[in-house]
Amino acid sequence: MISPTTLSKIENIIGKKNLFTSQEDRICYAYDATNLFYLPDAVAIPGTAEEIDAIMQLANQEKFPVTPRGAGTGMTGGALAVNGGLVLVLTRLNRILEIDTENLIAVVEPGVITGDLQKEVEKIGLFYPPDPSSLKFSTMGGNVAECAGGARAVKYGVTKDYIIGLEVILPTSGIISTGVRTRKGVVGYDLTKLFVGSEGTLGIITRIILKLLPLPEARKTLLAIFDRLDTAMQTVSGIISARIIPAALEFMDQTAISCVEDYLPPGLPREAGALLLIEVDGRKEAVESEADTIYQLCKKMGARNIQTAGDESEAALLWQARRAVSPALFKLRPHKISEDIVVPRNRIAEMVSQAKTIGTENDLIVLCFGHAGDGNIHINIMIDREDRAEVNRAQRAKEQIFRAAVELGGTLSGEHGIGITKSPFLGLELNPLAVETMKKIKAALDPNNILNPGKVFPY
Repeated sequence: MISPTTLSKIENIIGKKNLFTSQEDRICYAYDATNLFYLPDAVAIPGTAEEIDAIMQLANQEKFPVTPRGAGTGMTGGALAVNGGLVLVLTRLNRILEIDTENLIAVVEPGVITGDLQKEVEKIGLFYPPDPSSLKFSTMGGNVAECAGGARAVKYGVTKDYIIGLEVILPTSGIISTGVRTRKGVVGYDLTKLFVGSEGTLGIITRIILKLLPLPEARKTLLAIFDRLDTAMQTVSGIISARIIPAALEFMDQTAISCVEDYLPPGLPREAGALLLIEVDGRKEAVESEADTIYQLCKKMGARNIQTAGDESEAALLWQARRAVSPALFKLRPHKISEDIVVPRNRIAEMVSQAKTIGTENDLIVLCFGHAGDGNIHINIMIDREDRAEVNRAQRAKEQIFRAAVELGGTLSGEHGIGITKSPFLGLELNPLAVETMKKIKAALDPNNILNPGKVFPY
């Protein structure tokens, strides 16, 4: 517990109106998208880097844990106060500080909403590609801490590919700047990349320098329905082999299609084995050519139906099915375990088949959708958390799915990070020396284990 004396010191740093200690207020910050629940002792919402630095000094003196938090949209429990202590909410640091149109960079604070940044830069013909599904409410700081991805990762990469510099508060206090504002820079270790994806365990990000791109001139969206998942995945390989890198290349399996049909319904054939949602962007002439090539490839591979959006509104309708998957799932069961494994593109059908078999063997509903273009599969195990036997079977299935992904040359996470939900399985992918090396980095920067303890490592 944080003592009343310590709480008084925090209040002196950030002001009474920005410190919350009532149970009602603390409950609001006790959960994230995992629906797990850990009640913090207090919640602080600082307004400056200097206030955060002062809090970290106090935390090390008084030895209370600090959990950084953005919008709480994480899928692995990274923003949960598993050891109690103070939740440090960064949403007041929400300014877009600069958009440099000559050098194609932006400087933002961590509380900026990702979608708001995208809208602002697109107004002036620029483009920030990373597009996590939570972009309408997730924050840039959280995106950086988790190295968020999204549908456009197949062509444009993920958050780490756009972060060129940071301002960071170290766990023991002290403010450092990492990286550059230039396209090149190799002075010293690449500390920027160290903090990106570190899940709030190595430092608190208070300023982000990111690179921008010119906004693509045109875009085209296609939806292709296939009788078989393996045929759809062969089509994915065919598109890439044709030297076309789509801006997005998404898939849904048969169970996901059926769920969405019950939820909207958008008019999808329930018996279809899979669908592909494909988007290309760039110069208008190139977009038209690539869209036609993809259409012909889908047709050649035996797609039963192919739709091409004629304009933005039609494209939005095609995307509607993909974006409805997550809410639609809860018609099957009241809760889910959502994993984001990645395998090589040519092993997607094999991985999905294994996941389905694992589900059947454990008497569970398992469905798959995700980013076919980069092999990132969102595997959802549907459960009722009140049914302990079902929860236990789901945990067993989860480990089996992780093992299968690694055996296929894949990884435990493409976007969600490790947090607390995947930390017991870290050793499936990383050998003991690799884990120990990461622990040494954590101990060097945070010797008192103050910052976001209990995350990433299987303690």
